[in-house]
Amino acid sequence: MVEGDTRQFDERVLASLREPHNPSQPIGPRWLEGAALDITALGSGFVLGLVVLAIVGFLVLQGTYRTALFVLVATMGGGLLNTMLKGVFQRPRPEIVPHLREVVSLSFPSGHAMTSAAVYLTLGAMLMRITERRATKMYCMAMAMLMTVLVGLSRVYLGVHYPTDVLAGWLAGMSWALLCWIVERALERRTKLARERH
Repeated sequence: MVEGDTRQFDERVLASLREPHNPSQPIGPRWLEGAALDITALGSGFVLGLVVLAIVGFLVLQGTYRTALFVLVATMGGGLLNTMLKGVFQRPRPEIVPHLREVVSLSFPSGHAMTSAAVYLTLGAMLMRITERRATKMYCMAMAMLMTVLVGLSRVYLGVHYPTDVLAGWLAGMSWALLCWIVERALERRTKLARERH
């Protein structure tokens, strides 16, 4: 991406999602643009913040303070990491097609893709942990992955991100969520061992 090797691929994908005679018109039925706008909101900082706040509040009321702290750190850390990466790469937004959504920040990696991956995958993993049936565990993670994928795809469809922005966002968000999960499990095992010794 830095060397420009992905530019042709990125621009070809964006152009293929618009009507050839009218680049401001996305392909597909008329309702699809509205659906993409609704879906992309599921990855906005405001919506994700409300989701995290609601979950953390629930966990605090349940007395599971450690899990509440884990969710808060994992999700806020993902947002902070995204801001840092955008500052490092300084990639401008795509200009090959008109944006169907107003945007103001830099492009790489996609903040919606990265933070939705960090938040939804963290919550999916947490739900997997507290459920017992295997089918329920698989459902929780499948829904978390579906939400993450749909948010990322909506960003490309709306023309506000290159496909490689979204791919990088997914990979970074998933890696961050996995790292947080590994650290949390290690700390839990350590605490459990310390209790058993006493």
